Amino acid sequence: MSGTNPYMKGGPVALPGVRYKVSFAHEDSSVGLPVTVEVLPEELPYETAGQPGSLLSIALHAGVELEHTCGGVCACSTCHVRIEEGIESCNEATDDELDQLEEAPGLTPRSRLACQTVPNGTRDVRVIIPAWNKNFVKE
Repeated sequence: MSGTNPYMKGGPVALPGVRYKVSFAHEDSSVGLPVTVEVLPEELPYETAGQPGSLLSIALHAGVELEHTCGGVCACSTCHVRIEEGIESCNEATDDELDQLEEAPGLTPRSRLACQTVPNGTRDVRVIIPAWNKNFVKE
């Protein structure tokens, strides 16, 4: 599946027109991150998982392991991340995304689903992957 769910209405998304950076760090520093990626708007979309230009697609393109059990269609909460910097440059969360986020432990006001979060490039973005983020299907 690609980054759309036929049963959910997506919100407006603005793809970036300029280069910007996304830094991915894991809450557990022994995991091997951080990784900083320069996003080139002319190369978007990178992957078929998540919305075009989403943090999930950027992470997968950069080789950052980020769970996404549903394939990035906003049907689970395994790609839950915290946006520590640059959240104002990201699209607004839809009601469907907020409903899925309720299933993720450790929510904060900066919690988002990486598959649905699309930065517009006006700011660099810093993303934290929670240490407890698990795919219970694999466990």
